[in-house]
Amino acid sequence: MKYRRPKNKVRRRVILALVALSFIVLVIVLHLNITRVLTSVAEASMRSITTVAVNDAVYYTLSDRVRYEELVTVSRDGEGNITAISSNPFQINRIARDTAYMSQENLQKMSEDGVEVPLGAFFGIEAWAGFGPKIHMKIIPISNVECRFASAFEEAGVNQTKHSIYLEIVADISIIMPSGTRNFASLTEVLICESVLVGKVPEVYLQSDIFGGGYDLAPTKSP
Repeated sequence: MKYRRPKNKVRRRVILALVALSFIVLVIVLHLNITRVLTSVAEASMRSITTVAVNDAVYYTLSDRVRYEELVTVSRDGEGNITAISSNPFQINRIARDTAYMSQENLQKMSEDGVEVPLGAFFGIEAWAGFGPKIHMKIIPISNVECRFASAFEEAGVNQTKHSIYLEIVADISIIMPSGTRNFASLTEVLICESVLVGKVPEVYLQSDIFGGGYDLAPTKSP
């Protein structure tokens, strides 16, 4: 006599398997949503911290006003026409090195306390991410700060050209959290000085950057 398994027992096992599979899928979806929202909130917090850290570093480094003549030397011919525009590498590297170092120090200090994430972010729903009490979350930031100089020429009148010099601070940040890792870059551009040049400026300078179109300076890394 053959033994036949009751149909209701088989049906029960199928239902249990479907419930278990649905539960696993739900957990995975919730985990992905929560991870996405948490990393987004943490990134927004770190961007704010990075902006403050870099601005404080620039304020400290450039507390003494930098004059145009300290960074650039303009050579002229006997008729007063501009023949060459050269940069001062010593002064440029000093400003870039100090700014990069101070930015890195500020970032490290300001990120030691981690970030505060609203409770709503833990539900994985973006609409709720800003609600609820703040929960302190420890993060491990890994940053790389680079400074580079750039310049721009702009017509300022008859036979006059305004030359502006900028300092660009690029901070590459990696945030390591239990919920995941997020990488982003923050760019801060600061006007260092500018001057109106009287006389004909060679076309080669008007169409290029005397600092090499992104003169990379003083990179520094720190976990």
